[in-house]
Amino acid sequence: MMTVHFTCKNCGSGVHVYPDSNAKRIKCEICNHEEAVFFNQEHVESILKDCPSCERKDFYSQKDFNRKLGVIIFVIAAIISTIMLWVGLGPQWYLSTFIVLYALDFFLFRRLNQIAICYKCNAIFRDVKNINSIPGFNHEMNDRIVYSDHNFHGKHLDH
Repeated sequence: MMTVHFTCKNCGSGVHVYPDSNAKRIKCEICNHEEAVFFNQEHVESILKDCPSCERKDFYSQKDFNRKLGVIIFVIAAIISTIMLWVGLGPQWYLSTFIVLYALDFFLFRRLNQIAICYKCNAIFRDVKNINSIPGFNHEMNDRIVYSDHNFHGKHLDH
């Protein structure tokens, strides 16, 4: 079953829900702020065509990995390799940290599932049946949606 992760517009905390066509509102457990949602039968069946929060049809897919954790891992590898270089170890040693980092990245890339994210409200959708029909991130689409509120109506920008 698809799970949906909304971000509370009041306090910024996460609100995790399962789609329910009878649900009309979600409630943040931290600040008790309520938001309207519009789940339909397709959401209950784990098919994503429109966002239940902002009702837009513009999504992108990516691997389900925490970006902050990825940056932290890279910074740690960079610090370790810098220390190895400073200590005077040969290039085979300080470059090995990046080889290990690459191997970890390759392993995670193979193991992690795809998620869908709404360009407009950043709602996260896991276990989506039609994930293969959702294209990857497009910077131009993101900029047009975020900064000028452009609505692509689910048509991916290709050029």
